[in-house]
Amino acid sequence: MDDVKDVILNYISGEYLEEGSDPITYDTPLISGGIVDSFSMVSLKRFLENRYKISIPDDEATPEAFDTVTKIVELVKKFVK
Repeated sequence: MDDVKDVILNYISGEYLEEGSDPITYDTPLISGGIVDSFSMVSLKRFLENRYKISIPDDEATPEAFDTVTKIVELVKKFVK
C-alpha cells in the first residue's frame, strides 16, 4: 500500500499546503500541526471514499485517525476490501 501513502501525501500537499511551504512526510502531524482543519478533514474523507470506493463511518473519522498520512493509510486499509 505504499502507492496509497504517496497518493494521500500528494493530495494533501496539493490541496492544503501553501506555495513555498515546507514539504510534509508520512508522519508530519496534519491536524495537530494545523495543516488540516475540520473542514479540510471532511473533504479529505470524501476524497478517500471516492478514490478507494470505501465508506468511512463518521465515528472512525476522528482527528487522531487523520493526524498523519501513516494513520490515514491504516484507516483506509480497514475499509478496502
